[in-house]
Amino acid sequence: MNILIRADSSSSIGTGHIMRDLVLAEQFKDANIVFATQDLPGNINQKIEEKDYTIEILNSNDIQEVNKLIEKYNIDMIVIDHYGIDEKYEKQLKVEHTALKIMSLDDTYEKHHCDILLNINLYANNTQYKDLVPDYCELRCGTKYMLLRDEFVIEKQKYRQNKNEKKNLNVFIAMGGADHSNVNIEILKVLELFPNIHANVVTTTANQHFNELQEYVADKNNITLHINTNQIAVLMNNADLAIVTPSVTLNEIVYMNTPFIAIKTASNQDEMYRYLVNNSYTVLHKFNEIDLRNKVENFLESTPIELINFVDLTVDDKKMILRWRNHPNIRKWMFTQETINLVDHLNYIDSLNSREDRVYFLVKKGSQTIGVIDFTNIDHENKKAEFGIYGNPELRRVGRILMENIIDYGFNVLKVETLVSEVFKDNISAIKLYKRYNFKYIATKYINGRDIIQMELKNENR
Repeated sequence: MNILIRADSSSSIGTGHIMRDLVLAEQFKDANIVFATQDLPGNINQKIEEKDYTIEILNSNDIQEVNKLIEKYNIDMIVIDHYGIDEKYEKQLKVEHTALKIMSLDDTYEKHHCDILLNINLYANNTQYKDLVPDYCELRCGTKYMLLRDEFVIEKQKYRQNKNEKKNLNVFIAMGGADHSNVNIEILKVLELFPNIHANVVTTTANQHFNELQEYVADKNNITLHINTNQIAVLMNNADLAIVTPSVTLNEIVYMNTPFIAIKTASNQDEMYRYLVNNSYTVLHKFNEIDLRNKVENFLESTPIELINFVDLTVDDKKMILRWRNHPNIRKWMFTQETINLVDHLNYIDSLNSREDRVYFLVKKGSQTIGVIDFTNIDHENKKAEFGIYGNPELRRVGRILMENIIDYGFNVLKVETLVSEVFKDNISAIKLYKRYNFKYIATKYINGRDIIQMELKNENR
């Protein structure tokens, strides 16, 4: 079979048509594939050449140029993936080439005169094409026809990245290879308001704002710019959150089960936008700084907290916690300030199996390790427990998360009525945290030349 694929890419059109057509071409293993495309500013025609497909450069969208190629290559089927080619154009092709099969890709429920209609989107519905295509047209609608590169299938079989000492929440940003709406930088400015976020921005040289974006990220360690990358699936799979357009990319995001916020940037995304709204996905009708900030805050608040008992940790997790414990910024607030060795650390964790008066937890938020909470001297008879906390030394502002989990677990799981903690008097940030949660001063001790104060929270005072 000889197949002609008609599609364009540019800084204004975007790159999505060509990218998905390259995947479609791979489905025809034994066919002779020819791409017919224009040499528009910011195109990605080099992607076609990299795959060793024959490429014919068109001077315009004139049907006569395509007719000549159909005759030149004795084309059996033409694949049309182009918003500028309509039903009238397709009918004319059929008139001039009666044996020609036409496959039309559609995203917006337009009229087509074709033999096969392909709509790969989440929202695609056969019934929507009633009276829009000929009766003989074969409808291929929905995600079962999704055009996925092999990298997505392979990557999905892997576990989502879960590095034990992951310092940041990874946010994947893909506002189109051309980013015709020029919102990448505005999104990054919103993310700067949040600590511990690392942004992976995907773009291409088709982006007419590329130099501006490159200059913006140059001095920012929390942003990585991925240009013309072939690691999209890996980046999506490793992301805690994606910020994308409601376009073809979103089909891949959903396939990878990556949480997302979608921002509509063009009218051809209306169908996907409506589908997302109707199905309660997180979506913005257009970019708005306040709305996006609120959506990110909601996501961060809704990310589940997990408490993992020390005795159930992997060896790598146990080693990670020891590194935290021995970190200078943590150790200076410990009552025992000596560096702990690995053997003693592991033996101590093993001993917790037989103790009912003490329990330690590693706190995780999604895939991010937050810190440690421990309950000591749990006195069930008097309904009282002492506790301590320390955070991942690479993170900031995690005390609130740890404290809320201490209080919740102590009062609702251990069923104690009083929580007590001891802290160095000069640990100002810790004392402020306790006071924020209504802990009250009860006593002062003097150990090894330093003042230690005791603070407590009673259940009725929280």
